[in-house]
Amino acid sequence: MKTGLFFGSFNPVHIGHLIIANYMATFTDLKEVWLMVSPHNPLKLKSGLANMYDRLEMAKLATENAPQIKVSDIEFKLPQPSYTIDTLTYLKEKYPEKEFALIMGADNLTSLKKWKNYEVLLANHE
Repeated sequence: MKTGLFFGSFNPVHIGHLIIANYMATFTDLKEVWLMVSPHNPLKLKSGLANMYDRLEMAKLATENAPQIKVSDIEFKLPQPSYTIDTLTYLKEKYPEKEFALIMGADNLTSLKKWKNYEVLLANHE
């Protein structure tokens, strides 16, 4: 079972996020998509960032009628700042039966080379 991981601040979650997540869950080989609400992207400013629990709740409300889309607070429980590579390592240990694929918006794609261990991400994940 392949799960798509859509990382983001979701500040706020909007129709564009939902279209991407729903499209990926419906028209690709992904069984489900997890919205991975990030407490804070280390490459972005905290100013203007809504409370992480408020963003989590907004994402849950926005997806309550989309059973193929789950909302995750896993990064809330990991050391801060949260890095995608560390979250993926944790998820692989916690869910060894799952295969994960990364989903990202264009805003994150442009800064990918600044991410922690981005080469490992590209080499080991879809």
